Amino acid sequence: QVQLVESGGGLVQAGGSLRLSCAASGSIFSINTMNWYRQAPGKQREFVAGVTRSGRTNYADSVKGRFTISRDNGKGAVYLQMNSLKSEDTAVYYCNAPAIGGSYWGQGTQVTVSS
Repeated sequence: QVQLVESGGGLVQAGGSLRLSCAASGSIFSINTMNWYRQAPGKQREFVAGVTRSGRTNYADSVKGRFTISRDNGKGAVYLQMNSLKSEDTAVYYCNAPAIGGSYWGQGTQVTVSS
């Protein structure tokens, strides 16, 4: 079992920055890829960014050049540095770790960008 806990969300003005953190505990040795997803009101949950254990990253087109994902394998943590935030980035952000037979999710952290 893996537990994921997000933190770092909040209210920020458009153009500002936030850094989200996700702390993993439990059987973290079983985790390869860690992802960030987000879900805005009335919309489906969407992929934001992902990073493998070796450091390979992948981003949604909507955040490329603005968001940076990183991880600390020793701490079992993944981070999302969000710069140049836009109102359309407003959403609940979730940490995700795919696993054999399923997927682990955190409880989410709210990010609100005011225009």
